Amino acid sequence: MTLEKDINQTKFRNEHQKATVNIIYTNNWIMERISKIFDAAGITSQQYNILRILRGAGKPLSTSQIRQRMLDKMSDSSRIVDRLVLKGMVKKNDCKSDKRLVDIVITSKGLKLLEKIDAYNGRVDSIMMNLSETEAKALNKLLDKIRDPDLF
Repeated sequence: MTLEKDINQTKFRNEHQKATVNIIYTNNWIMERISKIFDAAGITSQQYNILRILRGAGKPLSTSQIRQRMLDKMSDSSRIVDRLVLKGMVKKNDCKSDKRLVDIVITSKGLKLLEKIDAYNGRVDSIMMNLSETEAKALNKLLDKIRDPDLF
């Protein structure tokens, strides 16, 4: 299916506008499919991102360290962490090296939830399976190029 058919729009100012709309539309399309997995697990994509970051770090992190690693840079990581604490997925500990900071650690409940979600990785990966490895690499390179920090 083409973008024009999916959004019922046939005219764009230029190919750059069409590419921008296509990226936004495709992001929403992918997130809609992935959200079903998160909804079934009772968490948001930002909560999943924080759990994934903590598991990958393998050590306690402060909220500012978590924020630096998040995919959604606009998120309020402190608020999201607090919601994960209420769900028992993470816990807060006093930071031993800096009393002004709080260390966030993933709990066994959080790790179990990630293991459950890991079982869906094949479904998530299948979203991009119509691309060859070469096409996926080219797409990654193009998307990285779009985010060139010198443009803004």
